[in-house]
Amino acid sequence: MSTITLYRHPLSGHSHRVEALLSLLNLEATIVDVDLANGAHKQPEFLAKNRFGQVPVLEDGEITLSDSNAILVYLARKYDRKGHWLPADDTEYAEVQKFLSLAAGKIAYGPAAARLVNVFGAGLDHQLAITTAHAVLSVLDEHLLGRDWLVGAHPTIADIANYAYIAHAPEGDVSLQEYPQVRRWLTNIEALPHFVAMQKTAVGLAA
Repeated sequence: MSTITLYRHPLSGHSHRVEALLSLLNLEATIVDVDLANGAHKQPEFLAKNRFGQVPVLEDGEITLSDSNAILVYLARKYDRKGHWLPADDTEYAEVQKFLSLAAGKIAYGPAAARLVNVFGAGLDHQLAITTAHAVLSVLDEHLLGRDWLVGAHPTIADIANYAYIAHAPEGDVSLQEYPQVRRWLTNIEALPHFVAMQKTAVGLAA
């Protein structure tokens, strides 16, 4: 098996989704923290791994990959022998892709953006991000009624891609109290064998 290295930041939800899947697949990996505060991600050494200067980056032997969702697809295709994390069924595969797009779209512009304002001091419209977050969480709560997972009967990378920024939404002043199905789904993910949590911060007033 190849030697796997993950370059991440401990407060990055994008990094966490890769770290979580590595653990859930029971894959050993060397974790390297990238010092974002001091601009390590914009230095030539890191830019040689990812020209966009963003975490996470995964090295698997001679392969170097960036973009968290792309890395999830790679790991699921290469290392999931049962095919649960990225289903082979055409319809379920398409559904997973839909939720990966959700993670890169409304989740990124909603709960993730709201959290960026509080945790990293991002100059974004905090109220707009909070409004966007509640809109998407309302839809997800309805979708999860009677479901344990976002897609199908097993957890998939759709769940992992969307987990961190929803679980940590309160850090952006986005309460999850009105979304019981979402909270149940988060608990389901956290109960998976080998699941690893993302580091919490002290910011955020919403429960």
